[in-house]
Amino acid sequence: MIVLKVNSVEKEVDVDGAETLLTALRDRLGLLGAKRGCNQGVCGACTVLIDERPMRSCLSLAANCEGSRITTVEALESDALGSRLQRALVECGAVQCGFCTSGMLMSAYQLLSLKSNPTIEEIREGLSGNLCRCTGYRKIVDAVRKAAEESGK
Repeated sequence: MIVLKVNSVEKEVDVDGAETLLTALRDRLGLLGAKRGCNQGVCGACTVLIDERPMRSCLSLAANCEGSRITTVEALESDALGSRLQRALVECGAVQCGFCTSGMLMSAYQLLSLKSNPTIEEIREGLSGNLCRCTGYRKIVDAVRKAAEESGK
């Protein structure tokens, strides 16, 4: 039994030693926002913030996350920047199948939390660990840029 602090709430979770954070979040806690894509740390669909850094939850052992602050995409709906990013993705047509969206949101959120007015190149770099197979990346980059511009108003 471990205690994970997920979205500012401490939760007791019964995990085995080899269980990933992704499995604990989805199967034990019912937080389905982080997606199980490649399960090898390549696609970024499972990205969450661990102590405010984007990490692949499929590569992180749940037991190693005890004592860390874990933020999932579910927390973004009640956050001004998170809501702005979600709205921008929809308005820019940057969502098709939606599978990559939560990971993209988490990476974009972390980027804009650190740099409120990133360049296009900085946005591309910030999203470089997240793969999208539907929209291409232009609309996603446009959405992050739009959310950044709206935060400056």
